[in-house]
Amino acid sequence: MTYNDTQRQAIEHIDGPMLTLAGPGSGKTTVITRRVQYLIANAKIAPHHILVITFTRAAAREMQNRFYDMMQGERPACTFGTFHSVFFMILKAAYHYTGENVLTEDVKYQILREIISGMDIEFEDREEFLQGIAAEISEVKSELIALENYYSKNCGEEEFRTIFRAYGARLAALQKIDFDDMLVYCYELLRERQDILAGWQNRFQYILIDEFQDINPIQYEIIKMLAAPGRHLFIVGDDDQSIYRFRGARPELMRQFLEDYPEAKQVLLNINYRCSRDICESALRVISSNQNRFPKEILADRDYGQPVMVHRVQTRKDENLHILKKMQEYKKQGIPYEQMAVLYRTNIQPGALVRQLIGCNIPFQMRDMLPGLYRHFAVQDILAYIRLAMGEKKRESFLRVINKPKRYISREAFSEETVELDSLMAYYKDKKWAVDNLIQFSNDLHVLKKMTPFAAVAFIRKAVGYDGYLKEYADYRRINVEEIYQVLDELSEQIRDYRTFEAMFEGIAAYEDALKKRQEKEPRSREGVTLATMHSAKGLEYDVVFILEANEGVTPHKKSSQPEEIEEERRMFYVAMTRARSYLHIYSLSELFGKPIEASRFLGELLLNPNKLTVGSKVIHKQFGEGELTFINADKISIYFSASGETKTFLKKYLLEKQLIRTEGISE
Repeated sequence: MTYNDTQRQAIEHIDGPMLTLAGPGSGKTTVITRRVQYLIANAKIAPHHILVITFTRAAAREMQNRFYDMMQGERPACTFGTFHSVFFMILKAAYHYTGENVLTEDVKYQILREIISGMDIEFEDREEFLQGIAAEISEVKSELIALENYYSKNCGEEEFRTIFRAYGARLAALQKIDFDDMLVYCYELLRERQDILAGWQNRFQYILIDEFQDINPIQYEIIKMLAAPGRHLFIVGDDDQSIYRFRGARPELMRQFLEDYPEAKQVLLNINYRCSRDICESALRVISSNQNRFPKEILADRDYGQPVMVHRVQTRKDENLHILKKMQEYKKQGIPYEQMAVLYRTNIQPGALVRQLIGCNIPFQMRDMLPGLYRHFAVQDILAYIRLAMGEKKRESFLRVINKPKRYISREAFSEETVELDSLMAYYKDKKWAVDNLIQFSNDLHVLKKMTPFAAVAFIRKAVGYDGYLKEYADYRRINVEEIYQVLDELSEQIRDYRTFEAMFEGIAAYEDALKKRQEKEPRSREGVTLATMHSAKGLEYDVVFILEANEGVTPHKKSSQPEEIEEERRMFYVAMTRARSYLHIYSLSELFGKPIEASRFLGELLLNPNKLTVGSKVIHKQFGEGELTFINADKISIYFSASGETKTFLKKYLLEKQLIRTEGISE
């Protein structure tokens, strides 16, 4: 196999530290495995002195297998593993841990459920709350944060500290450690026991780390200790593809590496063997807007092909129909569905598309479990209201919504499994305020009974006051109520076309059943179009990629407001773009849930040449009355056309000739 110059420099580096920046599709896995072979065959390094670390077991296995293939049947005793597996190996040797000491995720959540059940904490969705708490416990441990200095985002400070301490006590009593403990205990062990550290330093004299941009501070500190004597630390990564800050990843540690190892050599794997030149150049225009990055000039090995297509569509329905049409066209051209992917920022986005795929019998596989829209607590509340309006009398449905919003009706009033409103009013006959509240509740149900599902959701949220209840709940839980509102917006969109409640519930049941069958096939099935979040698509590649909803508030996400958060959002968009080999379609909506929505600033960076955008573009706007230039975000400008026929064609041609836009990839 032949290697380009920068690949060869990385492969043949032997002693001392090296930073290898690896752009998308640049062959970094090949470089790592070939370098291990080179160290053994050419530098005569004993295999057991070589340690290769990556982030997932699957990646470690793949790298090890590729290395064995390269060695043509030989199996040198190099160590390939994840951070957790390597650190646990160190702990096993020191403390004689076994697999029995490792806490499983199921037991972890069971412990947290038991702790929280004994506390007076208000939450609607227990699993969502548990996930939030578990993530915060992980953050405190992996970031080495003093507990008294941590302020929880899910509950009060004292409540969180109580949970944290109780969780630690339970683990100690069970003689268990979780995955974060592996890092913390290993760090403490190597810092405090110089004799043990020296033994492992002697064992692992040459350390190679893949995906270094995803490393967190405690992992980095441990690696620095292990590599300390010879400083033979070879790191490979791309700060432009660091998208796991929520897990503790800190791409800035790549810069810190150069400060900690000033003698380190640098090399850039700058040839992209995956993407067409159109996709490569477009993606680079986007990512170059990030300020905190290593500047890179990535070159595409492939020539130009189809321009990146940006589609401005009115609604999500239009988006889905266009995607289905393009999928079928590509299939007719001979591209299998397995070489197509739909990528999105959050896993709530593709729900309607999944319905369409099921309806059109297009096979698909999901990299992420779709959130159970109809199982979300807010949706369950709405559906309970509707069931009561339809005449249901179950106690559980009444209890679910009777105080949402607050009506101050006690659970003690519901003594029977079936509930009659007349009985409730009799129970409160001496309390006029309660009777009045129940009369209003009854009137609301009566009004609801005559509505379409879409209208009913709006009535419950606004007229009944459910949105107000959610605002109070979100304030108490310190969460963003807009995220819950968006779930209900999604519900409204999904049920818009149903004319009766009966049809709606039948449709929900059919969808849930089809989705359950689809998810039960996973992970055995790898057939069909891939549906994936931008996070889970990292490391994958496809002939055709569709990116959903490049809009402000979606990507970049509305929760991202700080500069470092926007840069991470841009990196996610860059990762999504560079999954495509030949065809990349990016969609932007004009409206979402019936409200206008702006195009993403990332489209402006992709479509326009900011160095060429001058007052002349405003003159164009005046010159062509039929041609409308829409400017979005003053600093990062995007462009769309509302013109027709020859005017639009001429306007696009004029802008291209004047170099005001960089691509013809603009589509309606």
